[in-house]
Amino acid sequence: MASHRRRGPAVRAASVIALFTAVVALALAATRPGPAVDDPAPPARPAAAFGAFLDSGPDGVARMAGLSDWLGGAELKVAHTYLPGGLWEDIEGPPGFLEPWAAWRREQAGRTLVLNVPMQERNEEGVPDEEVRGLLRQGADGAFDGHFRTLAERLVGLGVPDTVIVLGWEMNGTTYTHRCAPDPAAWKTYWNRIVAAMRAVPGQRFRFDFAPSRGRDAVPWTECYPGDDTVDIVGMDSYDQPAGVTFAEQVSEPYGLQWHVDFAAAHGKPVSYPEWGLFRNGDNAEYMRHMLAWIGEHRPVYHTLTDYCPHGVWQCPANPRSARVYRTALYGGTRQPAPLPPACTTPDLGDWSAYWSGRRPCLPFGRWPGDG
Repeated sequence: MASHRRRGPAVRAASVIALFTAVVALALAATRPGPAVDDPAPPARPAAAFGAFLDSGPDGVARMAGLSDWLGGAELKVAHTYLPGGLWEDIEGPPGFLEPWAAWRREQAGRTLVLNVPMQERNEEGVPDEEVRGLLRQGADGAFDGHFRTLAERLVGLGVPDTVIVLGWEMNGTTYTHRCAPDPAAWKTYWNRIVAAMRAVPGQRFRFDFAPSRGRDAVPWTECYPGDDTVDIVGMDSYDQPAGVTFAEQVSEPYGLQWHVDFAAAHGKPVSYPEWGLFRNGDNAEYMRHMLAWIGEHRPVYHTLTDYCPHGVWQCPANPRSARVYRTALYGGTRQPAPLPPACTTPDLGDWSAYWSGRRPCLPFGRWPGDG
């Protein structure tokens, strides 16, 4: 997860027009974050199943309904959480932690639970490379298999045997104790042992998602790929960083977005985006438009926005322009988004068909249908 590195909301002639403008502005503030802006059109609605990371605990489940409401009733098909990585008992699925997530998954067919699973305890404690190397080799020898069997048994027992397991995410970086660079060969062997241990549990139908961070980082993530037999999905965590880097550069950089989809295709695997969002370039509506368009083009198994500041939109009032793009692109699940015009500056009680057909040059009442 993007932890401490990324952690962690109008009118008449003269005075009448001014009054109407104020009314519209108030309506906008009450129904979406930030003021209306004159952004270009967002992309068409991505076809992939989507959700957002809203919190690791039960609050994350509870907030999904609020995000859906903000999106005009668009259905979130994906719930995403992270097992804590402090102790092995956390990685086994601590009592009470998984139950709310499993209950949400069981409520409806077609939903997906995405669970990030650390490969080592003390996972964010800055364990030095030499110690990580030794732990990876212990894992490769089978020392920790039992913890993952326990987790698999708990997931099956909770009625979520089809959970997507994002195992050892961002392994190409430097943050986590489950990082790959200290010994890629041992890391790959260890991954394969974990998958074998979890797949051996009767009733499981897990899918395993190999999800590096975008770019080279500490080691090329391709050096950590454990093999087609144990990887079901090739994911990528991709935030808007570093500062000043354009989306085109994020696509074309070594081990970037294009490299990711090409690699997955070469291995016959679908893609995913377990973590994505804003970061080093602030409220970057252009990034939001381009990333949604990329998702729409490449049709991942799922994508989940990291929705807290500085990355998110619904729970982060600092990003109103990006929030508007995201909300418009995913709004309601039925219409294709249109260009975002300015709010109308004269009273107009006409119906919405005039706007959608292009006969009206501004947004009626300064709001989308369903904004309230």
